[in-house]
Amino acid sequence: MAKLELRFEGNFLADYPLTMQPLTMGRGQDCDVFIDNLAVSTHHARIVFEHDQYVLEDNKSLNGTFVNEIRVDRVALREGDKISIGKHSLVVRLHADSVQQSAHKKIVVPRLDGTVVMDSKQRKEMLQQQKPAAAHVVANRVTIAHLRVISGKTDQVDYLLTSQLTLIGKSSMANVKLGGWFKPKSAAVITRRRDSYYVGIGSRRVNVKVNGAVISSQKALGDGDVIEVAGVKFSFSLPKLPA
Repeated sequence: MAKLELRFEGNFLADYPLTMQPLTMGRGQDCDVFIDNLAVSTHHARIVFEHDQYVLEDNKSLNGTFVNEIRVDRVALREGDKISIGKHSLVVRLHADSVQQSAHKKIVVPRLDGTVVMDSKQRKEMLQQQKPAAAHVVANRVTIAHLRVISGKTDQVDYLLTSQLTLIGKSSMANVKLGGWFKPKSAAVITRRRDSYYVGIGSRRVNVKVNGAVISSQKALGDGDVIEVAGVKFSFSLPKLPA
């Protein structure tokens, strides 16, 4: 199946399958691919399936959407294309017969380093200011899932999954930090979508299990599921909304 590989600073974060349904990308809570970067517009871009090929469309975003470092309005995607949105990138993985070889419609503008992208310090300061409000909005819109450590070493025992994307690993940007010398920087990733929470593989060298079975792609989580990754077991709980 065709898919996108979400990356940050070269590190693999998650896979997103491409289907015949439009796939939205941006900083909005309702986006299929949530990108946590203040340089990203709320509804930044989308991918649609047209005439047997996947087409990327920029949604008049402030900082632009780039394919292979060239700014685009609308473009047919090819195998291996690198989509850059803010400080994140999405690598396109297609079957050989999924897309015709079509010329890109290109608008040449300055490279990504010429766009207005906030530095890390500015981003951290603004995120700190937004945290209380964001948590309030999320809490009022959806039921918040909970992750509890059953066995293994992490930086804490309980986690509320209030973010759109929760990274499990030893990386400095991980939300759930694994303890131990040889733990992977990116072990697994949990994403919150409109219908449910999903767990995905953080590194191809690390097995992720749900209820004892190894997963090969993103899997929807249910209340009481047990996630096992890099020697750590977690219990996932998702309370039901009151009637």
